[in-house]
Amino acid sequence: MSRRAVNITLDNLDDLPGRCRKCVFWQLDPVGLERAIDAGDTEFEKESWVSATLLEWGSCGKIVYADGVAAGYVMYAPPAYVPRSLAFPTSPVSPDAVLLMTGHVLPEFEGGGLGRMLLQGVAKDLTRRNVRAIEAFGDERWEKPACVLPAGHLRAVGFKTVRPHHRYPRLRLELKNVVSWREDVEVALERLLGSMSPDPVLRPV
Repeated sequence: MSRRAVNITLDNLDDLPGRCRKCVFWQLDPVGLERAIDAGDTEFEKESWVSATLLEWGSCGKIVYADGVAAGYVMYAPPAYVPRSLAFPTSPVSPDAVLLMTGHVLPEFEGGGLGRMLLQGVAKDLTRRNVRAIEAFGDERWEKPACVLPAGHLRAVGFKTVRPHHRYPRLRLELKNVVSWREDVEVALERLLGSMSPDPVLRPV
C-alpha cells in the first residue's frame, strides 16, 4: 500500500470526510457556531478559516492518502486561531504550544500505521517552526467519538496533564517525544485518531 501525507490546502480540503468538511466546532466560538449553523454557512466558514490560517500562519493540517484514497487527516493551529479553545475551563493553551484540534482515520484504514504517520508529520512540521509542544483538551467522561478527545487516549500516547479538571483537563506532549515514538504506541495512536468524530459536535462546551 502506497502512503503519503500532504499539507491541507484549499485544493484538497474537499477530500476531508463530508461531515468533517462542514464541521467548524473548533474554528468558531460557541455563539458564532450557532449562527453559522442557522445560516447554513459552516462549509464556507471552514474554507475561510483554512484560507486565513494558511496565509497568516502556514500549514494547519495534514491529509494522508493510501493508494490515492484520502484515509485520514489531522488539524492543528496556535490557540489564537482557535476561538473554541477559550471556551474550555482549563484554557488558555500554553504560549509555546500549538493546539491539536481534531482529526480522523477512517475505520477501514485503522491498523495501518496512518495515525502515527500523521502525528509524526505534524511533529516534524512544528519542530521546524520552533514549536516546543502540542497541547489538547481531553474529555474525562468520553463515551463515543466526538470533537473533544478522550483524555485517557491522549495519555496513552504520551500526553501529560498540565491543568487538571474533572471533565476537561488540558494535556501536553513535548514534540521531542513524538518524533521518537516507538512501534508499541501504534495501537494507542490508532485509537486516538479513531476516537475523533467525523460528525460535528454542535453543543457549546
